Amino acid sequence: MTVDDRVRCSWAQGSGGPADELYREYHDTEWGRAVHGRDALFERLCLEAFQSGLAWITILRKRESFRAAFDGFDPDTIAGYTDADRERLMADVSIVRNRAKIDAVVSNARAVLDLGGTDLDTLLWSFAPEPAPPRPATGNDVPAITAESTAMAKELKRRGFRFVGPTTAYALMQATGMVDDHIADCWVPRH
Repeated sequence: MTVDDRVRCSWAQGSGGPADELYREYHDTEWGRAVHGRDALFERLCLEAFQSGLAWITILRKRESFRAAFDGFDPDTIAGYTDADRERLMADVSIVRNRAKIDAVVSNARAVLDLGGTDLDTLLWSFAPEPAPPRPATGNDVPAITAESTAMAKELKRRGFRFVGPTTAYALMQATGMVDDHIADCWVPRH
């Protein structure tokens, strides 16, 4: 139980501090809900890559700064970034300043534009398991990777995407509703 007596996934429970409130809001209104559209999915892909090795709360706190720094995660704009843009981003203390991750965002924007006969939405959602598996009983039953996330990461890599391994791909699948990993007794309705 949490401060409002609702049962939530363990990572979203807390005692009521500011970080807990941010986690709860994200959990209750975004995480696990279907996300569609090139730019929205590209943003989530980028944020999941930036989260790699860090706590998700760090990314949540900086999300608006990321959006401002990366021109709303518009792949058309980011694909045209120059070395000067990369240096601007490396100097921006409001985001995570990791050169490999920044370079991956630029490279991945170019990969989005080079998808050819498909679009990012169709490509990513093609890895959503059908039929949808049941919700996990507890947080301990939530996997870090699956056959689908491994296949997604492999296909993205084949298409030139960077910094998206099977674990990051699975986190993307969870965040965008491709899988529903809310625990079975979580109050958030199944979507």
